[in-house]
Amino acid sequence: MVEWTDFERATIQDIFSKIDVDVVGPAALSRCLVVYPWTQRYFGKFGNLYNAAAITSNPNVIAHGKVVLEGLTRAVKNLDNIKATYAELSVLHSEKLNVDPDNFKLLADCLSIVVAGQLGKDFTGDVQAAFQKFLAVVVSALGKQYH
Repeated sequence: MVEWTDFERATIQDIFSKIDVDVVGPAALSRCLVVYPWTQRYFGKFGNLYNAAAITSNPNVIAHGKVVLEGLTRAVKNLDNIKATYAELSVLHSEKLNVDPDNFKLLADCLSIVVAGQLGKDFTGDVQAAFQKFLAVVVSALGKQYH
């Protein structure tokens, strides 16, 4: 079980109260697909992913980016039980979709960059540390089925 400080809990909730799921989710997923093009193999049914412009304007990428961020809001609401919250998603990604679990970390890194851009000077070192701890717990929970 993860131990969260009061500051970390408040910071994570504050971040999610400030970001726009409809912007941050698609931006993070798009960034991941552009910067790490091998991750595109899991999105073969998404249509045109041939270049950055096609990826960022792809309605399937935009929709799935929103789904990813909405999924993260579930973790924010269940900070004390993230592994159980993501148990079904872990099974889905490992057994049905066969996603390489390293890709969760890549997406988390892209998400950190996008959130930092959204929050600007409010994304201090302490805020970043709390957010990255949160993302590391989520990545671990999503990878649980692989262990």
